[in-house]
Amino acid sequence: MGAFFQKLFDDDRKGPDIFLDFEKAAPGESEEERQIYDSVAAVLDKGPEVLDQLFHYTGCEEYIRKAITTPGAETEKAAWEAILPAVDQLQSFYEFSLDLEKCFPKLLVALCKGTDPTQTIKTQQALAKQLADVFDFVLRFDDSKMVNPAIQNDFSYYRRTLNRMKLSKKDQNIKIRDELANRMSLFFAYPTPMMRCLSETTVKFLSQNSIPRENVTNGLALMANICQDMVDKNKFTSAQTNMFCLRAMTGCIILVDHIHNLGAFHRKSPINIKGCITVLKNLADHTTGLLNALRFTTIHLNDPDTPTSIKQLLA
Repeated sequence: MGAFFQKLFDDDRKGPDIFLDFEKAAPGESEEERQIYDSVAAVLDKGPEVLDQLFHYTGCEEYIRKAITTPGAETEKAAWEAILPAVDQLQSFYEFSLDLEKCFPKLLVALCKGTDPTQTIKTQQALAKQLADVFDFVLRFDDSKMVNPAIQNDFSYYRRTLNRMKLSKKDQNIKIRDELANRMSLFFAYPTPMMRCLSETTVKFLSQNSIPRENVTNGLALMANICQDMVDKNKFTSAQTNMFCLRAMTGCIILVDHIHNLGAFHRKSPINIKGCITVLKNLADHTTGLLNALRFTTIHLNDPDTPTSIKQLLA
């Protein structure tokens, strides 16, 4: 399949001659495509509400501070009553990640099952758009979560209080108990929990399915190159759509870097890494979070096989 990418994406880096109409993509006549689209849409439709809750998550810092500095029945009760609805929100974030775990492999199967990702992506543009939707959500969620320490602080206080309540036998009506609390704690402890979810889901999927790893990495690489090319060539006039493309591009790069043995930055990478980083840096006023995602959530950037020029671009 290496020859396929040589043909598709030659040395002068002109980019793949593919246009994905992210603004108008709709399912085709295939019943199989429609079923996948509908099942994934049922999950993605919840995404805007999850993001809105996250963007407006202010936390319980003041209540917790009072309960710690001036402990007593009144301040501790106030903190607990403030924490409970906050933790309910955190649970909804975690449960959405579980929904993504279930639906994401369906997109990988549909778009990467053949040896020619060009055809599957071109002919199933609605599913390609949904793949981009997933990355758009994940990058926006993780970017917001990283700058909101209240999430981990609130959940840490919840767990400490829960442990005290267990000792005093006052935990009978608690909804989020040890096992779920432990899983949520591990989820939120990671700086970029949603991308980690996608990475682990993809690794598990590759270990349990017959679709070759190379098919998936090449499909994701092609998506990254298409998104880079569309932004670079001004295929869309909407700033919102261009940012959507850049998030999808960045998400594909990160995921390839996590699942490919050599990562996404090596000299023979099927991704036009230099072009991808350059297009992000050309819009640096709006892409700081995406550039930082490449710097800090990839694992092969600083490998010896990564060209010095690429390291310098992200320095």
